[in-house]
Amino acid sequence: MELSGEWRACVADDDVRRDGVGLDHDDRTWPTVAVPGHWRSTPDFAESDGPLLYRHRFHLEAPGAGQRRFVTVEGVFYQADVWLDGAYLGDPEGYFFPHSFDITDLSRLADEHVLAIEVSCAPQRNRTAKRNITGSLQHSDMLDPAWNPGGLWRPVRIEHTGPVRIDRLRVLCRDANDARAHLRLHARLDADAPRVAIVRTRVNGTIVAEHSRPLAKGLNEIDWDFDVKNPDLWWPWTLGEQHLSNVEVEVLVDGVASHQRTVRTGLREVALHDWVFSVNGEPLFVKGANVTPTRQALAEATTAEVRRDVELAREAGLDLIRVNGHIARPELYEAADELGMLVWQDFPLQWGYARTIRKEAVRQAREAVDQLGHHPSIAVWCAHNEPLPVDDSRKKTFGASIVRQVVKEQVPTWNKTILDRWVKRAFETADETRAVIAHSGVAPHVPQFNGTDSHLFFGWFHGEDRDLDGFAATLPRMVRFVSEFGAQSVPHSAEFMEPEHWPALNWDHLVASHGMQREAFEEHVPPHRFPTFEAWRDATQQYQADLLRHQIETLRRLKYRPTGGFCFLSLNDAHPAVSWSILDHDRHPKAAYAAVVEACRPVIVVAERPPAEVTAGDTLALDVHVVSDVRRVLEGVQCNATLRWAGGEQPWYWTGDVPPDDCVRVGTLQFVVPDTAGDLWLDLVLEHGDVAVTNRYTSRINARA
Repeated sequence: MELSGEWRACVADDDVRRDGVGLDHDDRTWPTVAVPGHWRSTPDFAESDGPLLYRHRFHLEAPGAGQRRFVTVEGVFYQADVWLDGAYLGDPEGYFFPHSFDITDLSRLADEHVLAIEVSCAPQRNRTAKRNITGSLQHSDMLDPAWNPGGLWRPVRIEHTGPVRIDRLRVLCRDANDARAHLRLHARLDADAPRVAIVRTRVNGTIVAEHSRPLAKGLNEIDWDFDVKNPDLWWPWTLGEQHLSNVEVEVLVDGVASHQRTVRTGLREVALHDWVFSVNGEPLFVKGANVTPTRQALAEATTAEVRRDVELAREAGLDLIRVNGHIARPELYEAADELGMLVWQDFPLQWGYARTIRKEAVRQAREAVDQLGHHPSIAVWCAHNEPLPVDDSRKKTFGASIVRQVVKEQVPTWNKTILDRWVKRAFETADETRAVIAHSGVAPHVPQFNGTDSHLFFGWFHGEDRDLDGFAATLPRMVRFVSEFGAQSVPHSAEFMEPEHWPALNWDHLVASHGMQREAFEEHVPPHRFPTFEAWRDATQQYQADLLRHQIETLRRLKYRPTGGFCFLSLNDAHPAVSWSILDHDRHPKAAYAAVVEACRPVIVVAERPPAEVTAGDTLALDVHVVSDVRRVLEGVQCNATLRWAGGEQPWYWTGDVPPDDCVRVGTLQFVVPDTAGDLWLDLVLEHGDVAVTNRYTSRINARA
C-alpha cells in the first residue's frame, strides 16, 4: 500500500512539534506537498531550508492473527523523526536506502491513522566539516550550491507481512566462470517472537537452497551461499551479452509463506588489479565518464530520463560510468545492468567532513552494499572523493597543487587517514567480491607511494592541455587511471545566461549559481575576444572538444602501459549550468560529444600531437600508433599518413597486423618543416577490411626569423 500523492506540510517549530503529530490535529490549512518529491519544488517552500513536518491521513484495516504491518520510508533527505497517531516510531538518517518501522500493535487500535514525519536537511555551511552524508548533492561545483534536496524523495508505503519479515537482503556474486557461479547471501530477518523458520532460495524459479533457521525475537543476521551450475554470464556490452537472473528468498513459518524478496542480478566476476579492470577473467581498458544526477531534483527524474543517460554513454562508446559523489536513483543501476555499462560507485562523501560522522558513515556504507550489491554493473566502490579541501584540488598551477597535496599527505588527517579507512573497511567487510578504493584523487606520497587514481586538469586548472603527454612520460604512476579531467563549456540551451545582454552578462550570478569557473575561461577562452555570445559559446565548445579528444587519445595510447582506463568530467548536467558536461541539461550534445565518440571508437589511429606552432626548417619526429579494443587480430591493416601544406604534401605508408586488445606503434614520421608560412595538416587513414578510420592534426607554420 503506497502513501504517495499529496501530503500536508508546514515549517516545523516547537508548537508544531508539540501539537502537529497527533491524530486529531487540524492540518487543513497547511500547504500540500508531493510525495515523493522535494519540498523546494512546492512554491510555499521554494526558499525554505526546513525542517518541515509532513502529515498524511490514511485508512488501514487491523491486521489479522499472525500478520504484521510496517511503515517503510523509501528515501528521506536527510534526517527525520517519525510518528504514527502521535506515537514516536524512530529517527531515520540516510537518503539512499529505506527505513522501516513496526506498526502492528498501533494499527490494531483504529482504522484511521495519521503518519507524521518531520524532515530535516540542514544546509552544510561549514564545507570543511560537513555532517550530512549527501556528497555532491549538497557540496559540488557541478550543482547549484543554494539548492536544498530536502523532502520525502522516494515513496512511503505500508507493508504487510507474516510473523517474520526480510528487513535486508544482500546478494553478491563472488566468482563465476562457464562451469559455475558462486553466490553469497546475507539477510536480516525481523521475527515477532522466537521461532524456527525455513529460508528457501530460488534462482529463476528453481530452488537452489533451503534450510531451517532458529530465530530470536527482533533482528537476526543470517548468511548462506550456493553454486549455480553452467551459468549464463553477464558481460559489459563491449565483451558480450547481459544475462540476468532473478534470485528470490522466501521465509516460511509453519509451512506458510511469511515474506519474500526478489532481486535481479548478473552472474559475473569482476576484479581491479593495478588499475586494470577485468570481467570474467577478460581484461578491459575502460572508457568512462563521470555522471551527475539526471536532475538536481533527484525525485523528479523519470525512469526514461535516467535510462537515457546510460544509453547516451553507451552510444558515445563508453563502457563505464562513475556515479560521482552520490548514490543515484535505482533506475540508473537497473539500466546499467540491462545495457552492460560498468559502474564506478562513489559513496556520498566529497571533500571535508566532521569527526562525528564516522559511525554513521560506516553504517551507511554497509547499507549501500545491501541496497546495491546485487547489481552486476557495479565494479568498484570508492569511499571518498577528494578527501582534501576543495581549493587543493583546483589549483591553477598543477605543480603547486601536487606539492601541496604531497606535503599535506605526510601529516595524518581526519578525513584521509581515519574516516576513509573506516569506510573502506566497512565496504570490504560487507562485500568481498569487489575492489574498494579508500579515496579518489590522492597523489602518491610517503610512505604510500602507490597513491590512487588521478584528477588531472591540464588545460583548465593546470597549464596547457598538451602538458599531459610530457607529464605521463615523467610520472607514469600518475596516469594509471585518470578519473577526472576535462574543461568547461557553454551549452546550447543557454537562455538562463541571458545572452541578449552580451557582453554584459551577470557573471557573478553564473559563477555563484551555475558552476561557471570564470578565471579559467578568461585564461583559455576569454569572452572579450568574441563579438557575439554565439561565437564565444562555439569557441568554448570547440576548446572542450579538442582537449577531450587529444587527452583521451593520449590515455588510450598508453593502454595497459601503464593506463587501465579513464573517466572524463563529465557526461551530463543536472540543472542549467556552464559546466564540464558534454550533454547539457536538456541533453543537447555539445561539440565534445562527437569528439568523444570519435576518440572512443574500438579502433583508432593516433600520432604524437605536433606542436601548435612550428618554424620553417624545424625537424620533427612523430610516432604513429594504432589502438584496438577488438578481441581479434586485425590482419593486413594499411596505415596512410599524409602531411599537407600550402603547395605541397609528403606521404607515408605502413602495412601489418594489429594484435587483439592492444596498442602498437606502426611507424615514425620524420620530416623537416617546409619553408611555407600557413597551416600544416597531418592526416591519418587506417584501413582494415571495408572500414576506414581517420584522424587529423593541425599546426601553424611560422616563417624563419
